[in-house]
Amino acid sequence: MRNGLTTGTCAALAAKAAAMLLISGNKPTRSEVPLPDGSRVSYAVSQLRFMQGGASATVTKDAGDDPDITHEAWVEVTVCLNGTTKTRFFAGPGVGTITRPGLALPPGEAAINPGPRKQITAALHEVCRTGYDVTVSVPGGEELAQKTFNPRLGILGGISILGTSGRVRPFSAPALQAALKCALDVAVANNEDELVLVPGHMGNRAVQNHFKVREEQIVDVSNEWGYILGLLEPLNLKKIMVLGHPGKLAKIPDGHWQTHSSQSPSPLPWLHQLCQRLQIDAGTEQNTVEELFMTSLSGPERSCLADEVAREIGLKLHTEFPHLPEVSVVLINLAGDVLGAHMGDSGAFPSMIDKAS
Repeated sequence: MRNGLTTGTCAALAAKAAAMLLISGNKPTRSEVPLPDGSRVSYAVSQLRFMQGGASATVTKDAGDDPDITHEAWVEVTVCLNGTTKTRFFAGPGVGTITRPGLALPPGEAAINPGPRKQITAALHEVCRTGYDVTVSVPGGEELAQKTFNPRLGILGGISILGTSGRVRPFSAPALQAALKCALDVAVANNEDELVLVPGHMGNRAVQNHFKVREEQIVDVSNEWGYILGLLEPLNLKKIMVLGHPGKLAKIPDGHWQTHSSQSPSPLPWLHQLCQRLQIDAGTEQNTVEELFMTSLSGPERSCLADEVAREIGLKLHTEFPHLPEVSVVLINLAGDVLGAHMGDSGAFPSMIDKAS
C-alpha cells in the first residue's frame, strides 16, 4: 500500500517554498525538505505569491492509501521575517487553537505539534537561518475538524498539524501486522533475548534517552499489543520491557489489546476508578490522560498512580499471556519523562539500567 505525507510534512514543504520566494524571489514548482529520520522528500507546490510583509505557498496533501480525512486538503503556509532568531507559529483559518491543558502544547498555542514545528523550522533554515513568523492555514479545516477528536480535546477552530515520522502509513491491519512481525523477526534473528516493546516513535526515543539499550532490542508494536505478545510467548526470551504513554497502555488492564482510538475506548474511566481505589482526589473533568497525570495530580500522586498502573499492566500481561518471561513496565508522559514503573520481581534489567540512576 502507498505511503502518504503528514500535514506536518506538507506544511514544511509549503513553508520552504514560500521562504524561497520571499528571500530570493524564485517561484519553485517543487519543494524538498528533510524528514525526522534524516531522509528527504520532494513534492509539488503551488499558488506561490507575495503577501503583505511575506510570501505564501500551498501543498495539496496526499495521504497515500490511508483513509485520512485530510487527504487532498490544501495546506497553505505564509512566512514573514520577524527580526529575531526564533521561529514563531500561528494558526490561520482551518487550523485549531489549543484551549485546554493536557496536550503537547499549552493553551493559546496554534495546534501545530512539536514534531511538525521542528520539521518546518529545519526546512526554513535550509533557505536562510533567520527568524520567521509562520502561519499555517487549511481551507475547510474547521469542517474537517468536526470528524476528529479536536472539539472534545478543546482544540477549536480547525484541525491539528500532525506527524512524528513525516509520512502517513496506511492503516491496514494485516499489512501492519506483517510489518511488525518482520521487525520482531529481525530482533530474534540477531539473537536478542531481552526486548523493549514500544508503541512508536515517542516510546522509541524515550527508551534510548533513559535506558542503555541497543536499537536492535526495541520492537515497535503500534497498537497491536495482543498480536505481538502472542508472537512473543513461544520465543525463548529472558525478559521484556513494555514502555509507552498511559493513554495507550492503560487500556490493557481493562482488557483492550488493540489500542487504536477507533477500536478501543479512552482509559480515563478506568484510571478514575483506580484513583478512587488509591484515595487520590483527581476529579473527573480531564479530557486526556496526559491532563490527568500532568495537571490534576501532585508529584507524589502522579508517581503513585503511574506505579500502580504499571503494576496492573504487568499483572494483566501475565494473566493473559502466562508463558511470557518476566515483564517490566515503564510509563512516560508526552515529553518522554518517566511517570512511573513496575520493574518486576528482580528489579531493573542489567542491560537496561536507567541512565539517570
